Amino acid sequence: MSLTEEKKQSNAVPMVIVAGLFFILGFATWLNGSLMPYLQQILQLTPFQASLILFSFYIAVTFTALPSAAIIRKVGYKNGMALGMGTMMIAGLLFIPAAKTQIFPLFLLAQLVMGTGQTLLQTAVNPYVVRIGPEESAAARISIMGILNKGAGVVAPIVFTALILSGFSDTVGTELSQVQIDAMADKLILPYLGMALFIGILGFAVKKSPLPELASEEEEGENKGHLKEALSHPNLALGVVALFLYVAVEVIAGDTIGAFALALGVENYSVMTSYTMGCMVLGYILGIVLIPRFISQQKALMVSAVLGLALTGGVIFGDNNSFAIADSLSFILGGAQLPDTLILIAFLGLANAIVWPAVFPLALSGMGKLTSVGSALLVMGISGGAFGPLFWSLVSGTSGKAVDLQGGYIVMLPCYLFILFYAIKGCKMKSWK
Repeated sequence: MSLTEEKKQSNAVPMVIVAGLFFILGFATWLNGSLMPYLQQILQLTPFQASLILFSFYIAVTFTALPSAAIIRKVGYKNGMALGMGTMMIAGLLFIPAAKTQIFPLFLLAQLVMGTGQTLLQTAVNPYVVRIGPEESAAARISIMGILNKGAGVVAPIVFTALILSGFSDTVGTELSQVQIDAMADKLILPYLGMALFIGILGFAVKKSPLPELASEEEEGENKGHLKEALSHPNLALGVVALFLYVAVEVIAGDTIGAFALALGVENYSVMTSYTMGCMVLGYILGIVLIPRFISQQKALMVSAVLGLALTGGVIFGDNNSFAIADSLSFILGGAQLPDTLILIAFLGLANAIVWPAVFPLALSGMGKLTSVGSALLVMGISGGAFGPLFWSLVSGTSGKAVDLQGGYIVMLPCYLFILFYAIKGCKMKSWK
């Protein structure tokens, strides 16, 4: 067996483990797309209050990304993953008293803890994908992990609907009685208990697994995690902004589509995130096939930004009473009658898919010993998921009417414009001068 074959074989098991972790990350993350309109319905929340469900989850990244990098330098990448999953287990258990009491701040606390665990796990697991294997093929590996992450996003809303929303489809657009509210809230308990136990067991298994430890910056020699040194690289600093804005539009498309569907009176609002995630999976597959054989990742990023701008315009100015797209795609949608605007939001998943796998390696290019700090900064970009839906809700107003929510999607336009700038110029900048 050659040295190359041995290295590929030695990398196979770690990549399988990491792939499983990306699926878990995706499942826990994209449950929010179903949870947000579900809690909005049973707790009778305004659009702004509902957006806090996403805000509390993603804002954890802002406060815990850099501390997560420090923890990983101290305990190692593998132990960092286990700690992240242990934190996620605690978050899952917090949903039980939240559901029993129906106290909104308890749900927000559970979301905050879940976001903290996710941040620690993300900070540990993303460098594995970049550093286990050649740097030039990192985008392809990230795309594969993205398929698993977003594939979990297809599955999670379906599982949520089957386990939690079954039997309550006739409640859309009606005023719920306290008995109905109690019954719907209680349905959250067993699924979140099961998820917490599963994640806890998996975290223990990861700690005992043969996952190799990556060399930390201290082991590589000179890096002391200097934040200023990392930010002196424009491709990284601008990449952080690009990922912040990208996650903002990704979460708006993936997690507000259910709330918009609820306002439009769509009964199966809780599965709408699956449509967006399905389009993202398709986008990842196209990325793997086309990049770099037929198109560079930089040009693919440009195409993604332009497509995002075009689709956003269609959502803002589209007709909520038109079903033309659903009629033409009935063989794919199984005859589901969905307004054009909803389907265009789902199509944003296609535009968003390539952004993360393209920006992450472009931003980390040339970082060397600063990879861990750079990765932590990029993971901080996930906090865009806190502010995107928040600004969407503020622009949408307090009425909760579909036409007002539709107008809120205008906040995505400047986000795609910056991503386009990064694709054209920002990723090439090696100096601020």
